[in-house]
Amino acid sequence: MTRPALRPRFRSILTLTLLALPPTRLALAAIALGLAACAPGADSPAARAAATPPAPVKWTTRAVPEARGDVRTLPDGKREAVRYRGWTTEDFGRYRTYAYDDSRAEPAVTTMAAMPKIAGDPRIGRRLFLDRSRGPCTGCHLIRGEDVWPAGNVGPDLSSIGERGLPDAHLFEMIHDPRRLFPHTTMPPWGAQGVFSPVEVAHLVSFLQSQKGPLPVEKSAERDPATRTRPTGFGDNLDPTNNPAVGRAEAAEALWGRRGTAGKSCADCHAGGPLQAMRGVATRYPRHVVQYGRVLSIEDLLAVHGSERAGLPLPAESPDNLGLAMLVKMASNGVPVQLDLDSPEQRAALARGRAAFGKRVGQRNHACADCHTQGKGADKFLGGRLLADVEAGLTRHFPTWRTSQGDVWDMRKRMQWCMTPLGMNMLAADAVEYAELELYLASFDQGKPISVPGIRH
Repeated sequence: MTRPALRPRFRSILTLTLLALPPTRLALAAIALGLAACAPGADSPAARAAATPPAPVKWTTRAVPEARGDVRTLPDGKREAVRYRGWTTEDFGRYRTYAYDDSRAEPAVTTMAAMPKIAGDPRIGRRLFLDRSRGPCTGCHLIRGEDVWPAGNVGPDLSSIGERGLPDAHLFEMIHDPRRLFPHTTMPPWGAQGVFSPVEVAHLVSFLQSQKGPLPVEKSAERDPATRTRPTGFGDNLDPTNNPAVGRAEAAEALWGRRGTAGKSCADCHAGGPLQAMRGVATRYPRHVVQYGRVLSIEDLLAVHGSERAGLPLPAESPDNLGLAMLVKMASNGVPVQLDLDSPEQRAALARGRAAFGKRVGQRNHACADCHTQGKGADKFLGGRLLADVEAGLTRHFPTWRTSQGDVWDMRKRMQWCMTPLGMNMLAADAVEYAELELYLASFDQGKPISVPGIRH
């Protein structure tokens, strides 16, 4: 089966890239974008499969408590999300998620917003532009100032936007809800979603209009994402002196022979040791497992299989689960990914995963596709982080040692982390929605060799 194609690239657009256009040309661009929305493919077999909800699956999460996506009510009535240590506990329940039973539509596009009749303060606007609790806007846009680091270039450089003569009302609308002009924009509807109040948007407009005059000479090539050095890699990920996760994985060999409450161990059923017994197994996951009626990753399978067959608890996101998952996957290092992309169950799951990849969620109304496809964010800087391209493959080095966290993360925790800053309540780490999204991502790794554990920032 041919892997489902990505959304046509002509649909992708970075809203503020078009800020330089005069109003008449902006109107024509908006019309053209509207026509693009009517392009063929909306009734394709893949689209129909994605629109069909999966059959109900009886599944109880086997993740550790902080990875289940629970929300609890405190004695004072306030709702608090249960997440990993150090993550925000804010409840984003008012915004839609990837859950298949979350039938809420994307937030409606607002009508033309009225700009407050106040004199915006550019100093306040700059503080808001840099505010990390709101964005920061510099995650996508460069502005003037040596203190602006690291800035991204997912959106255009705004260092001279005040020179363009754009009306205040136009800039206000572009920040408040740019979807009214550009339906497929990746720019969040900051005002419509309540991230910035109308008065704050007015301050931001005032600041943007102040970005004019000769540009100062750059003192550091690293400040500007256009000239910043791109990361070249992290060395040999399988060298234990370079990647701490290798030692973690090798230490998991003790788990292989550990007997659970059922009196059995992995070694009792899989002879020859993990590197011999598990050779090639990881190349076929995620896959639909008939016994459970859903797609499972290696981590999902360990969580349920270890408990049921050996009485060995391996909850998702636990150190034991991650360690054993790395050990199993290391047995397939160098072997190409060989996913089943032809069976009816896999095709339907793949279509749902593709739909999830393009679904906009959370307070910021963003999709995975906004960051990880060409023509949008892929191969550009989001702040100081270079965004990966889904077509290059994102999964075959997970679980991965994250240098920024000093810990091992699997693909599911990475998904949970991606969505939380965007203002979405995370699903349980072993949720079927994540499994099918992972299947779609893994389809781009088809035929490419596994190399686990990885090491990334």
